[in-house]
Amino acid sequence: MPLSRKLERIDRRITRWLADNSLTILRVSLGIVFFWFGFLKFFPGLSPAQDLAGRTIEVLSFGWVEPALSLPILATWETLIGLGLISGLFMRGTLFLLLLQMIGTILPIFFFPQEVFVRFPYAPTLEGQYIIKNLVLVAAGLVLGATVRGGKIVPEASVAEQAERLEAKLRP
Repeated sequence: MPLSRKLERIDRRITRWLADNSLTILRVSLGIVFFWFGFLKFFPGLSPAQDLAGRTIEVLSFGWVEPALSLPILATWETLIGLGLISGLFMRGTLFLLLLQMIGTILPIFFFPQEVFVRFPYAPTLEGQYIIKNLVLVAAGLVLGATVRGGKIVPEASVAEQAERLEAKLRP
């Protein structure tokens, strides 16, 4: 068998494996991140984001919810998101909590721009980088959200095209 055919077979196997497993890997790894970062917030001083998160919630609540109360709630919230993602249970609810939490993480850009940027809008501080990286978490959540009704990654374009043709025939 020529080398090019062997490489093609290997490439197809790898692509099939990725299509079969990457969503689970994405879901579990995202869950680990949320669980880990949430769990750290239960212990004062361990989360680098806790001060900014506490002050953001305080501003959002017009001063009614102080960081001493909001951080354990946020820790529980993030830990539950992590457990939901790791287990794959209650995915719609888990992803809804993730979306709300991600909206909250963007707010410091507007509430505390002097802490988020060294030079607005192009030179973020470490806290700003922490917030900006959340775009990747949002994108991962969107990908997972696209699969809650059983969607899958299709390893071959021809299979996707066949599914689209079938779907078009079934539409009223």
